Amino acid sequence: MNKVMRKVLKGLLAVTFILMMSQVSFGQYAYFAESGKIEFEKKVNMFAKMKARVKEDDVFMKKVYEDYRKNQPQFATTKTTLSFNKNQSLYEVTEEPKASRGWFGSEPWLIVKNTILTDFESGDQTVLKKVYEEDFVLKDKQPEILWKYTNEVREIAGFECKRANGLIMDSIYVVAFYTDEILPSGGPESFSGLPGMILGVALPHENITWFATTVEIDKPGPISAPKMPKRAEEVNREGMEEYLKKNLDLWGTSVEEASKAFLL
Repeated sequence: MNKVMRKVLKGLLAVTFILMMSQVSFGQYAYFAESGKIEFEKKVNMFAKMKARVKEDDVFMKKVYEDYRKNQPQFATTKTTLSFNKNQSLYEVTEEPKASRGWFGSEPWLIVKNTILTDFESGDQTVLKKVYEEDFVLKDKQPEILWKYTNEVREIAGFECKRANGLIMDSIYVVAFYTDEILPSGGPESFSGLPGMILGVALPHENITWFATTVEIDKPGPISAPKMPKRAEEVNREGMEEYLKKNLDLWGTSVEEASKAFLL
């Protein structure tokens, strides 16, 4: 092989090597999303909720419970969406449960319906809440959650998610799965505070879950503020809690259980 051919061959090998290294380097840099839209399904285990409400000596309600088990699905499903960009997010209900409520129509975790606008930079939240027949606009900071990281991982909606265990409102145990491939620190309802987007949440003691079903990233457009309901009372979390303590007995609802559902 003459000198000219050797130089040509060396040049080709060098170019090939550079291209290969470029591909390897490109693969090492994962894409991190800053905006998009996530669809969640919130599931309430109605069998577990109803069983906890029925007293052992209440023959009538035990029959109502058994009839429900025979004729209704175990899980009442609410569909929600979370639209987000690097600055803020909007969480809202898109489809309410189809399950018949009957005697258990006042189950707080089933009927609670929140629309939540979150500012990631300031931590401020504006939450539109309906507590039975009353409308409220709750303005306050994002609720604080004490998180503890674990080594567990699972896939949700095509994303590898890491598990963290948390405590919110001093008494509600939270299991969350988040992905650091989506940068904003948000999630369904008011769950946040992890290094990435929360795609799955379970409240084991409350028999409630929220899990992402689809994730679309890089959807264009700003986040629009929700339309404020007429005659809504504006409160902070403390004011909301005081209202619940004073009024929930009027609806024959467990104050402790309902407070958890309506304050979250």
